[in-house]
Amino acid sequence: MRSIGFIGMGNMAQALAAGFIDSGLVRGEDIFAYAPHQNKLRANAKRLGFTPVSSLVELLTSGEIIIMACKPYQIEGVLSEIKEKLSGKTLISIAAGWNYEKYHKILNDIPVRIQFVMPNTPAMVGEGVILFEEANSLEASEREEMIKLFSSVGLVEELPSNLMGIGGAVAGCAPAFVDMFMEAYADAAVKYGMPRQTAYRIIAQMVSGSGKLAAETGEHPGVLKDNVCSPGGTTICGVAALEESGFRGACIRSVDAIMNK
Repeated sequence: MRSIGFIGMGNMAQALAAGFIDSGLVRGEDIFAYAPHQNKLRANAKRLGFTPVSSLVELLTSGEIIIMACKPYQIEGVLSEIKEKLSGKTLISIAAGWNYEKYHKILNDIPVRIQFVMPNTPAMVGEGVILFEEANSLEASEREEMIKLFSSVGLVEELPSNLMGIGGAVAGCAPAFVDMFMEAYADAAVKYGMPRQTAYRIIAQMVSGSGKLAAETGEHPGVLKDNVCSPGGTTICGVAALEESGFRGACIRSVDAIMNK
């Protein structure tokens, strides 16, 4: 695997760097990162095992695959500084809203190959969802290389450009909603006497196992739900309570809020 350079090292970049290193596909010494807050960058480098650098110039010299992981509003400024130095590089963008078309308009006179990718934070433990935009300018071998790299930290799905927004909403934002769900059920368990850390372990495994069951069986979620709901049993009482509280509608409205932002 070629060397990788991260521009920005926030939570998502840290998740990817950790996942790439843990997968064994990339050595820590071959993952470079630049961020303006150098003390924080070096602390994260020591914790995760990547190599910190002190400037964008050093990063562009060290990395063959450049991963744009800074804040979306910072990208135009970064590109104005490094545009010419991207020549011959592979540019992977994980910044929301910065798709292939947007980069192409700015870099159309630079021989740089571009791919927009939307990962989520479970990539840190090899269980991410990574969305690849179908529109890209990678060479076929590079495309295979990038899919192999990102597949090491989760499930890769290719989507047309017009579906990347909704894909990012349900894959990238919804982990926060699942965390809220887990916290709420842990609160319920604590209410009835269970130690909080025990509740967190049980609920985390329940969520993980439920997801794996759905993925591996391919069963409709409604069928899996029905399999747990015995006639006149406890589970169907809980399902009814969730329906009375508008559970499904609340889930849909959370996505509406993202898409209409």
